[in-house]
Amino acid sequence: MSKHDTSLSKAQQDLLKQFKKQISNGQEKVSKQQTSNKQPIYNGPQTEPEDDSQLLSKALQGVKPIDTGNIADIKPSRAKKVDAQTLAKRAAAEGSADTEDAELSDTQAVLNPVASQASLSYRIATLQHKVFEDLKAGKLRWFEAVDLHGCTVEQARSAVLQIIQMAKAENQNVIKIVHGKGPEAILKTYVNGWLRQHRDVLAFISAPENQGGTGAVLVLLKRAEKNPKFDAQK
Repeated sequence: MSKHDTSLSKAQQDLLKQFKKQISNGQEKVSKQQTSNKQPIYNGPQTEPEDDSQLLSKALQGVKPIDTGNIADIKPSRAKKVDAQTLAKRAAAEGSADTEDAELSDTQAVLNPVASQASLSYRIATLQHKVFEDLKAGKLRWFEAVDLHGCTVEQARSAVLQIIQMAKAENQNVIKIVHGKGPEAILKTYVNGWLRQHRDVLAFISAPENQGGTGAVLVLLKRAEKNPKFDAQK
């Protein structure tokens, strides 16, 4: 109690105490009501953020795919591999004109048989060493390949002559001949003999392992000095 309160009578002091008590109780009551009346702030429903796929799905709603039915197919068509029997039949039907009357004797082949696993190798003396090494390494891209499996000797001969002529007509100078490597290596022996006789063959070598190994040869041909088909395009 303060000094000023001592000058009051006892009754006044009691009355003042009651008044102060009422004021104090009223303040506590108001404070409690304010505390109980506090409501949490509502910020709307709590949702997890959407990922990229959900956002994209919403963005694409109503979008229709383009009709591709009228779009032209521009994929280049792959050339079919040459069939040896087809080449042989063509040679028989068309005669010797396409092969420029090339005569390949079997005598050299018969006199020089090769083993099934032997590596074949041939080149003319004037051929550059680097060119031959590139052929040996499979670095020279070949124009076309013919598989002689299942052919007779005559069919194989015709097929070899045909594919050489085809390469010359297209101004290409590397071909691949798959002769196989059976126990007797018959076709391999004949191919080895024929190619050594052909005037357009500059070199041949057994292919790298990933291109047929000793079951195939890569053949380097002379380029035609004058090719009317390609001269006309210049």
